Amino acid sequence: MSKPLILITNDDGYKAKGIRYLIKAVEQVGDIIVVAPEKPQSGMGHAITVNDPVRCFEIDFFKNIKSFCCTGTPVDCVKMGFYMLKGKSPDIILSGINHGSNVSTNVLYSGTMAAAVEGALAGIPSIGFSLTSHSKNADFLAASKVVKNITKKILKNGLKKGTCLNVNIPDVTFDKIKGIRVCRQGKAYWDDTFDKRVDPLGNEYYWLTGSFSSKESAKDIDINFLKDNYVTIVPTQYDMTCYDSVEKLKEYF
Repeated sequence: MSKPLILITNDDGYKAKGIRYLIKAVEQVGDIIVVAPEKPQSGMGHAITVNDPVRCFEIDFFKNIKSFCCTGTPVDCVKMGFYMLKGKSPDIILSGINHGSNVSTNVLYSGTMAAAVEGALAGIPSIGFSLTSHSKNADFLAASKVVKNITKKILKNGLKKGTCLNVNIPDVTFDKIKGIRVCRQGKAYWDDTFDKRVDPLGNEYYWLTGSFSSKESAKDIDINFLKDNYVTIVPTQYDMTCYDSVEKLKEYF
């Protein structure tokens, strides 16, 4: 019996620590092809490259794994992966493991999750994995165990068409993880501000900064489950229709 075909990408770039642990987690589960960005692409959302050529190079970076680095975005990488597979369809697409969480509205900005959503658009079961740590010394060992467990379950059971999973993993050792909670995303937002600076030539420039804060006290949301050391799984879809508003708006138009 042939192994499932797994397409792997991320938004932190092919040299990132998280993608190495993702590959290690599933290398015995299926046959892997990696198409990952040449450099970090965090915050790119569902952007694609249309005004410049996309370059893609085969690399010898992951031992015994067919791998490519791509100058484009995470979504470009998924599209390029389909092209490189020459008509073969992956059984699952995995994106990550991201440095930093992708809870709540972060999913709209996340390149990690955009890659998973692109997979869902193609009708392929897809999962974005994120670890709640931005540290260069982040320990991905526990996260890799979670990745293997969830990936095997989805390969066995599948996902609803048009749906992908947003998986966030607390930054604790495996024995401290209390379990898995399937839940909804919380209502949290970035309170943006800009750090205004002046370069040596006297020209002004800005760094986007700010803080991320939750706007609700509900307990059954990803943000709060993560605080309690649960892995969270939020089923995510690309259909952004607000169905509750359809009939009401028909009264206006």
